[in-house]
Amino acid sequence: MKLAIEPSPYVVKDEGGKRVLVIDCRDAPYTPSFADDRNARFQVLRALSEVEADLVVLAEVYERVYDEGQTKMLAEIAGIYTKFEVEAVWSYVHLGDPKLEQEKDFGDRHNLLVRACHDEILFDPVFSYLLLLKEVEHEKERLQQLPKGSQALVYYKTLLEAKAAFEGTQLIAKSRELLSKLEKAPDTNQLYRAFFEAQVKPSFIGSRLVFGDEEKLELLDEYAVKDANVQIFKHPNKTEKMYFISLPEYSLTPEKYFLVSKTKEVVASYAPGKASLSGIAKSRHYFERVYQSTMKDICRKEKIEASNEDLIGLSQVVARYTVGYGVLEVLLSDRRITDIYIDAPIGDKLIYLVHSEWGQCQTNVIYTQDEADSFVSKLRAMSGRPFDEAHPVLDYDLPDMDTRVAAISRPLSPDGTAFAFRLHKTTPWTLAQFVDVKFMSPLCAGLLTFFIDSQATMLVTGSRGSGKTSLMSGLMLEILQNSRIICSEDTLELPVEYMKGVGFNVQRLKTRSPIGTGEGDNEVAPEDALRTALRLGDSALVIGEVRSKEAKVLYEAMRIGAAGNIVMGTIHGDSAYSVWDRIVNDLDVPNTSFKATDVVVVARPIRFKGSIERHRRLVQVTEVKKHWKEDPEDEGGLLDLMDYSTKKDEIQLLEDNLKESDIFTKISGLTGLSLDEIWKGIRMNAESKSYLVGLKNEFKLPELLEAENTVIANNKLVLLKEEQLEEFGAVDHEEVLGKWKNWVRTYLIKRVQGRGH
Repeated sequence: MKLAIEPSPYVVKDEGGKRVLVIDCRDAPYTPSFADDRNARFQVLRALSEVEADLVVLAEVYERVYDEGQTKMLAEIAGIYTKFEVEAVWSYVHLGDPKLEQEKDFGDRHNLLVRACHDEILFDPVFSYLLLLKEVEHEKERLQQLPKGSQALVYYKTLLEAKAAFEGTQLIAKSRELLSKLEKAPDTNQLYRAFFEAQVKPSFIGSRLVFGDEEKLELLDEYAVKDANVQIFKHPNKTEKMYFISLPEYSLTPEKYFLVSKTKEVVASYAPGKASLSGIAKSRHYFERVYQSTMKDICRKEKIEASNEDLIGLSQVVARYTVGYGVLEVLLSDRRITDIYIDAPIGDKLIYLVHSEWGQCQTNVIYTQDEADSFVSKLRAMSGRPFDEAHPVLDYDLPDMDTRVAAISRPLSPDGTAFAFRLHKTTPWTLAQFVDVKFMSPLCAGLLTFFIDSQATMLVTGSRGSGKTSLMSGLMLEILQNSRIICSEDTLELPVEYMKGVGFNVQRLKTRSPIGTGEGDNEVAPEDALRTALRLGDSALVIGEVRSKEAKVLYEAMRIGAAGNIVMGTIHGDSAYSVWDRIVNDLDVPNTSFKATDVVVVARPIRFKGSIERHRRLVQVTEVKKHWKEDPEDEGGLLDLMDYSTKKDEIQLLEDNLKESDIFTKISGLTGLSLDEIWKGIRMNAESKSYLVGLKNEFKLPELLEAENTVIANNKLVLLKEEQLEEFGAVDHEEVLGKWKNWVRTYLIKRVQGRGH
């Protein structure tokens, strides 16, 4: 029998090109679960008979989300309900043939059809089908008992057509398959639970977390990020890994759901201004204390029991979805991630990311347009820059997350807003760490350290994601700490603040981004910043990335020696020749100026034997010779000093090429060192990196290779060498290295172990 129930209000939202039917169940007298409550089924099927949808959401304190496949099954049932109504299958003409039958039976038939095809179908479509099936069998038996000439088939055909309509739906087809395997028909709710397991999430969260059948996946890794749990899976049929994140707010008790939702409602009227947003990291604790106070008031009013520990944890959840970045904030806090991509149309696809250990991964997070709009508002407020159709690009650094975000929108992105996030490593890579992960060989590390010590001009090149910025960070740490460093960059990726913290003298210059800014922008152009840098005194100069007009200024400075000390920079390319081509032909720097470059270092991701896995490797160290005129490759102007061997998975010294090298002779003339002394120094540096890696593995101390410790080790090696120079006028490299190794074991190891405890 049909139950009298008021229709719940609903809306249809557009999310990433998908129509989302949201039914408001907050004041409903039923359980908001399609599988568990017949009244909830009625609300969903009634709404789907009136509107089209791709997803269904039953929204209360938390939301139950039914995906596209489930929604399609439900829409089919709503469709046959509408079909039955339009055709009025219970009308007189469908009930029988009055010439052959007595009309006294038509009333019962009408009631049966109304019950099965109208009254019950929206509450319990499987029960309606079973009811109809029973009537089909009953009518079939009745007809078989009648003589052929007196059989009236009108009602039987009506039943068969209605039965066929039911069986044309996925829900009934799946139910029949399941019922055929059971000896006894179960409660229909059990069937619905088999087909309609919803994705449950708190209503105050926009993003959905999608969880598939983890039993089919191979667990590769698991770790915690803040209060969330991360699992990395391998899928049997996908090339990318699966990055699944579980948040505590998805498993709160109903009381805690209510408490968080109510607190968010109360504080929603407060909108942080530009000043507040720019200092989110500093004011976060303030907001959390405000939320804790609000929760205490709600607990007293609603008589909810919650411990102080509960309130602290819940206040952090509320902060995440008010002054924070929502679910995205947790991803940005995972420093094993290097990049995050949210493509347009938002809400249509899962977020993708690049993991430092597992490569490209598909997450289980679906971002929503509402969240994107909120995030864009924060970006506008924090950056002070426009982001609209006239300015469809916004490039900005999130200082509280050590992350650069590039946002694009219409008309540049015809499908709407999209984001790309580059997460900066919180501690910079060191050359010892690069040796440890086989990015470079110890000898290569020693050679690069020598070039820096000799104040060579170096360019680091590679494709996006090849590791060139990370390598530049490691090279900066090899600069002697008694040097002053000027660092100019448009996006803040180099570890300047960290270097200051471990004793370096660094001045950062922030220049105008090449994208997302206009002529009226108040930031300084890169070429003007570089001219300023050259007036800031004798300093090592590091350019975050050589892109355009600043190249001419840089090379003019290098030619006349105005920059002083070492000059380093990164540039996009895949070889030393491509760097020359870019600088001379694209950036219009004369050949004679390009010759001021001493060394080009090339990094590249390698796919061994066609594997889908990418491994970053340093593949070339190339000297730029000076005696050529037009094309350095044709005229022997580019000399490879080291080259990568795929077979040995190592970058190796090309000893035969050293005979043609000019740079070592030049440095020998400037320093008074013989070639033999130069190479002893290079090999000492190489052995020092290798020794640290060995001790890291021996003592299981990854912290030993972090910058705060390798800088101390580098300084000690330099000081021991300097002591010998002052005392003997020459360096016994073996003796220096021996003393240094003893110091590392007796002092540095204990220092690191002590900090670890």
